[in-house]
Amino acid sequence: MSAEKQKDLELYLDELKTIVKKRGLKYSTQREQILKVLFNAKNHLTPEEIYQEVKKENTSIGLATVYRTLSFLESEDIVSSISFGSEGKKYELNRGEHHDHMICIKCGKIIEFFNEELERLQEEIAKKENFKLITHQMNMYGICEECQKKDQ
Repeated sequence: MSAEKQKDLELYLDELKTIVKKRGLKYSTQREQILKVLFNAKNHLTPEEIYQEVKKENTSIGLATVYRTLSFLESEDIVSSISFGSEGKKYELNRGEHHDHMICIKCGKIIEFFNEELERLQEEIAKKENFKLITHQMNMYGICEECQKKDQ
């Protein structure tokens, strides 16, 4: 891991330690391991995928612990999730960089994107409706290029 990436990870771990201390909770290596998995993830992960990764280092962790920790991290805005209805959620580390998602309804692939024009249009609509926009999340559902090719 590069020195810069290690420094970024340390910032997230420090934030976690601060939040846990403020809440009067015990700092645990399990929370730390889950945060590290999300930090190093290249994709959005299900709780089960996070569990499998953490289990490689900590065989005593339970799936329920992963779910509780993800709920806690999401309530503290350290992670965010995308709901797939009855199929559950996928999680990502909240890196503070706004982006939206295109989600394939066939394979579940998630494509992140940012579009200045779309952002401007959303702000314009909120202003027109006299709506104070605080934050937003846009998820577009469709079929990714790979799945379209498979269907041909």
